[in-house]
Amino acid sequence: QVQLEESGGGLAQPGGSLRLSCAASGFTFSSYAMSWARKGSDGLEWICGIYSDGSETRYEDSVKGRFTISRDNAKNTLYLQMNSLKPEDTALYYCARVAFAGMDYWGKGTLVSVSS
Repeated sequence: QVQLEESGGGLAQPGGSLRLSCAASGFTFSSYAMSWARKGSDGLEWICGIYSDGSETRYEDSVKGRFTISRDNAKNTLYLQMNSLKPEDTALYYCARVAFAGMDYWGKGTLVSVSS
């Protein structure tokens, strides 16, 4: 069955960095676009996505220039490099598989807290 497992969350100081990972299994990872989303005080929001072959990426404006999505199809792993973290980045971060109708499978999330 499809499984997505996020890791790498934790506590960071404002201006700091964290790298999230999402290990995928149960499907052909290299055939699907993938996304990261987060649920914070403002609710659930999509933050970035990447094509199946990694050739293109898209970002929500609030993270553009600070976050970088990438993937390693040989390792079935999705990444999110987060730099210049702000307190408002505090949220539960999810990776999700992107299908024709939208994000169809989600992980359980990893918590990121940004505080001094």
